[in-house]
Amino acid sequence: LSTMNPRLTRNQQREICAQLGRFDLQLLYKASIHGFTGAAFHQQCDTRSPTVSVGFNASGYVFGGYTKQPFSQSGQYVHDDLAFLFTFSGEKLLKYPVTGPANAVRMIGNSGKPAVHSNPGNHYNFTAAEMHGNDLNMTECEVYQVVEMTALESPWRTVIWETEKRTELMDKLRTYRPLVNSVSKARVLLVGPVGAGKSSFFNSLNSVFRGYVTSQAMAGCSTTSLTTQFRTYTLKDGREGKPLPIILCDTMGLEETGPGVGLDDIISILKGHVPDRYQFNPSAPLHSDVHGYRERPELKDKIHCVVYVLDACKVSIMPSKLEETLEAIRKKINLIGVPQLILLTKVDEACPLVLEDVRNVYKSLYIKQMMQEASSRLGLPLSCVVPVKNYSEELEVNPNCDILLLSAVNQMLRFTDNYFDDISDRVSNIKTKE
Repeated sequence: LSTMNPRLTRNQQREICAQLGRFDLQLLYKASIHGFTGAAFHQQCDTRSPTVSVGFNASGYVFGGYTKQPFSQSGQYVHDDLAFLFTFSGEKLLKYPVTGPANAVRMIGNSGKPAVHSNPGNHYNFTAAEMHGNDLNMTECEVYQVVEMTALESPWRTVIWETEKRTELMDKLRTYRPLVNSVSKARVLLVGPVGAGKSSFFNSLNSVFRGYVTSQAMAGCSTTSLTTQFRTYTLKDGREGKPLPIILCDTMGLEETGPGVGLDDIISILKGHVPDRYQFNPSAPLHSDVHGYRERPELKDKIHCVVYVLDACKVSIMPSKLEETLEAIRKKINLIGVPQLILLTKVDEACPLVLEDVRNVYKSLYIKQMMQEASSRLGLPLSCVVPVKNYSEELEVNPNCDILLLSAVNQMLRFTDNYFDDISDRVSNIKTKE
């Protein structure tokens, strides 16, 4: 049973836990594995508490309830003033707290689940149509134990959370020089779905060197891409400082349906054909007659590292079409030979432990699971996944957030060096053959 996988998505689990506080869910019982019987249910769940029970029906509804009371076969109503029922509308949870008399959970001995007294206005206020679409034909039933979310004893990646480390990482970027003399700046392409935080990452990194939170690239909340042009952003070392040796290239966000940057345009960007401020046309890829088109791009115009930007809160609910698009992009980039990284954003929104203290990022089992899932979905090693917290609400920078941001850039520069090493090796091999 170690391979028992929850049907409840991580985002749905997170929505439930948001009602409870700093807790996580551990799967105790799954009807399709243990059996749709009262005996199987009670064997797995009795005496365990608190719990969340979830039903899945043939109509596609996901619904259930929370109780702090341990399961039993007493047949009695039990008092629970914290009990609530819920149903999901998409990924959004609709909650129905206990009302009036709190003897709202009944333990039934021969049943595979606890029963709720659902007379409107008596214990809960809901309609059967809203809760489960009047369909109690269950295709799956799961019970989770609610456990307190705790940090791992030691981080699974080592990070030095000191001001000196922040200064060291900033100096590394300031003094970076590409391994090829004809190139003065590393060019990194940011690719990802709408709202994942591509523009916010540039703004956050820019904020590190400005010493306060700034917003140069257009960023915000929208269902469609706020970036409609291909933009190349140069970071500056302070308000009037020198340009830093890295260029972050921002693309129009990928979308499951409707307009978005296309695969052909991404390949043109990788090869260095696309000029800055090129206006994406979702219905037609870039043509050579576009103003500024580079017919014969040099190495300095090409992309030296690709970074997939993913929202940690949405990795587990990534639409299949988006996953297919990312896979197609990755395969094309593999053929070209450009190294690839995954930037996992919004880790503070995904995990209460990280929200409490960003230094918990590598102590959070949940964030590690999300990094592993991102690795699996995009087909890249876990060593290619780096988490960050972009600045979104703050007015002042935080040294620990800066260290995560700068560590991510440091990985990008390391991967860029791998690209230049590969270029040099290819040139050397050609000369050797000649």
